[in-house]
Amino acid sequence: MIVALLLVFLGIIWLEVPGLVQKKMWRELIAFSVFMLIGMALSIPQVLGIPVPTPNKPIEALFKPFTQWMLK
Repeated sequence: MIVALLLVFLGIIWLEVPGLVQKKMWRELIAFSVFMLIGMALSIPQVLGIPVPTPNKPIEALFKPFTQWMLK
């Protein structure tokens, strides 16, 4: 299953990167690379059965004081 996942990621990279390099869209290439790395980092552990932590609690802790201030 992990091989199929890596093949999908490699296929997406193979389709997108040459066009970005040819058009010299360096910022877009960096953004694409960052999002691909995040996607790979989150999907590979899921395929291996490793639980991936949810970002909900840190986001909630960050915005909770703001929402409490807004509701007062």
